[in-house]
Amino acid sequence: MKDAAADRATEAPQCPFAHRRPVKPAPRPERVGPRDFFRLIRQDILAVQPARMFRAWMAEFHSPFFTSFLCNDPDLVDLILTRRPEDFPKSLRLFEGLTPLLGHSIFITNGPEWERQRRIIDPAFDGGRTKDVLPAMWDAALSGVERLKPLADGRPVDVEGQASHIALDVIFRTLFSIPVENATANAVFDAFRAHQASRPMVNTGTLFSLPRWLPRLRFGATAKTAKQIRGFISALVEARAAEIAAGTAPDDLATRIMSTPDPEDGKCFSPGEMVDQVGIFLLAGHETGAAALAWSLYLMALYPEWQDKLAEEAETVIDVEKIYASSVPRLKLARAVFRESMRLYPPVPMYLRETVQEETFRGRKVPKGALVVVSPWHLHRHERIWKDPDDFDPTRWDTPEGRESSRLAYVPFSAGPRVCPGAGFAMAEGPLLLAMMLKHFRVALVPGREPMPVAQLTVRGRDGIWLSLTPR
Repeated sequence: MKDAAADRATEAPQCPFAHRRPVKPAPRPERVGPRDFFRLIRQDILAVQPARMFRAWMAEFHSPFFTSFLCNDPDLVDLILTRRPEDFPKSLRLFEGLTPLLGHSIFITNGPEWERQRRIIDPAFDGGRTKDVLPAMWDAALSGVERLKPLADGRPVDVEGQASHIALDVIFRTLFSIPVENATANAVFDAFRAHQASRPMVNTGTLFSLPRWLPRLRFGATAKTAKQIRGFISALVEARAAEIAAGTAPDDLATRIMSTPDPEDGKCFSPGEMVDQVGIFLLAGHETGAAALAWSLYLMALYPEWQDKLAEEAETVIDVEKIYASSVPRLKLARAVFRESMRLYPPVPMYLRETVQEETFRGRKVPKGALVVVSPWHLHRHERIWKDPDDFDPTRWDTPEGRESSRLAYVPFSAGPRVCPGAGFAMAEGPLLLAMMLKHFRVALVPGREPMPVAQLTVRGRDGIWLSLTPR
């Protein structure tokens, strides 16, 4: 596979936009000391990765705190995520700081507890359900357009913040049938921004393999904002439970999930369990959606030729006065751009697993309890799998080579049994929001404000993603 891919990449013509390559953080030096390693990982997960990781099939890392194995070999990725996922349960090391917010949500759990949660949640996200939530997505997109109109005068705008607002609005409308302008929704939005700023992924459990019962050292702001968010969510869940009991609840995602019994034990989520699940829906749904939308807008500013193509497509497909379920499948260019954006800037840069027994990877012994890392950040830009991996080229998805690379190494929503249940939801939401924004606005780069990707909860711009907007 490696030699054939290399030959094809050599023979193929260069991407016509290669001189405008999307931003990518500089790799770290090959060797760093413990102090520098801790400083880099606290600053940004991407900052600790050397350049060779974009060529290697596997790498073993030793630090004073843990040994990890990064796996880029597509066969290993398939083994870990799809063929034997029960032997590689999710590791909580880098996500322990999120437990005050997420509790025992589907994002955190493993084994029978996780299986029960999926049995209850998955029916709400069945493919046929997407058309049911399209009106809520549509309304959130139009509301976002109205919010942006006063800012569309050429001034610099941090589109990350705007994308977060729109994405959270989508989640609140589809989950609880309320817009983000609702007082409770707005309070949750503000609390989530403060929670991310507290850097919740850094705590003692991140670096040391500590027993679950041992208290962690956490930043005060992390615990405070997590408590605030859970308080808001608890009020929403209690109100919805009362509406379900009274027979007055709207037919939205919250109602469906809270009303769905586990087919094996016949029990629905308790209020506490539902609070945990809503926490991850809000976090994952708006964090990942906002990151993907913001980076897509950046790429459209970097490649105005593609921006004009998407605007023309949106003008043809979208009639803002009429909500058609057929609109989303017809946004083919917007979908290709959105997929390419998630290839270059995958919202979740790494998936962490642990071994439950000794394994052998590519002839190397992997001890029980080792960290196993599957990294979309590296897989999506791997030099031995993708042609021109650092270039922006939405046409790659329509080529045999691109489809093969995608089959081997495109996992923005993970894969196998733990694939994101909202993947179909996200692939309807993202292209629609992007198309709606470009139908109404032209976006342009701001001189001197080039974004730089960093990874905390998701891949975001270090100081935001600043663009200028003008009306079309």
